[in-house]
Amino acid sequence: MTLQDRKDAARKAAFAARKAAHALGQGHAGYLSSVLAGYRGVPVGGYAQMRTEIDPTSAMEEAAAHGLVCLPVIEAADHPLKFRAWTPDCEMVDGAFGARIPQAGDWVTPEILIVPLVAFSRSGGRLGYGGGFYDRTLEQLRANKPTLAIGFAYAAQELADIPLEPTDQPLDLIVTEQGVIEPS
Repeated sequence: MTLQDRKDAARKAAFAARKAAHALGQGHAGYLSSVLAGYRGVPVGGYAQMRTEIDPTSAMEEAAAHGLVCLPVIEAADHPLKFRAWTPDCEMVDGAFGARIPQAGDWVTPEILIVPLVAFSRSGGRLGYGGGFYDRTLEQLRANKPTLAIGFAYAAQELADIPLEPTDQPLDLIVTEQGVIEPS
């Protein structure tokens, strides 16, 4: 089985687990809010929930009361993400892949990045959608200054073994609706 076959199989299993967890309606951002409270004033990159992703909006709203929050914007394939300033009441439009993005606003460089994902491992491995956007972005951000990558997911999205490539960027912390995991 090739690495790509392993990734495809892991994605399929993780998407099913995420869908089932999402259907229970128990995803909340309480633990994420607690983590972010320890970093007040540090620019935070969040994301606009799509489909069955766990929703970080309430934690982002709390963070926005104390500092800059921004959302990712895809400008082109095979490029890192850029981040536009976000507030709870800003006007949003559809961006690439159906992600909602702020219609206007300043470009921001986050120092904390809340990362959506398909699956994670306790060792900090992350399986995304396959486009490499977050890996390229984290690599670029980390080359310029320390950047904290927080994977945000349902606990059900945990896999014992994530097939990884050398370009895959590790998570520094994983937050679920059940708690906070520090990779080992």
